[in-house]
Amino acid sequence: MEKPLPPKPSALEVNKYLNRWENLEGYTLQENALKKLFLKLLPSNSEISDILLKASCLNDFYSTNIFAIYPVAKHILNIKDLDERLKSGDISLVNELGKVEISGKKRSFYSFATKYCSHHNPIDFPIYDSYVEKILLYFNKIDKFSSFKRIDLKDYRKFKGILLDFQKYYKLERFSLKEIDRYLWLLGKEIFPRYKN
Repeated sequence: MEKPLPPKPSALEVNKYLNRWENLEGYTLQENALKKLFLKLLPSNSEISDILLKASCLNDFYSTNIFAIYPVAKHILNIKDLDERLKSGDISLVNELGKVEISGKKRSFYSFATKYCSHHNPIDFPIYDSYVEKILLYFNKIDKFSSFKRIDLKDYRKFKGILLDFQKYYKLERFSLKEIDRYLWLLGKEIFPRYKN
């Protein structure tokens, strides 16, 4: 039996999924731990050990599949003015942070980079995730809330603009991008359960 189509995004729907989020003990406890780690215990990125702890926890909790965390942490450490750029919401940082060379090969850890930036500044840095991508594509196919292609979601400036278009089109301005991200992620997991993240 096929799953019913999801209702159109609305304040009621977002609140419904945010309430579900609050009852997901494992996820909420992990998020609280990351919030404490990133915002209270280790807010700066001036020491490799601090970055290793944050990157390792993110990699583990979010299953971002980074098998060599040290080169990623070293790359983060070497980004110029990183802490100031995180505070100011410099979205060009995501693409820079996500491009890492490991053993002579260039890698793109785009999803991880959005998460790393978001956990330092959740207001300015929404999280990209494959479930969020699927849901945005799904609703755009139905309602044409924004003009974009799948590839545009991997360009962080465009991705954030698409989320803002989604927020405006469905009159969800009362919700932060973090709340909209949680709604989209939970809905995506529900609608596309076989899709591997």
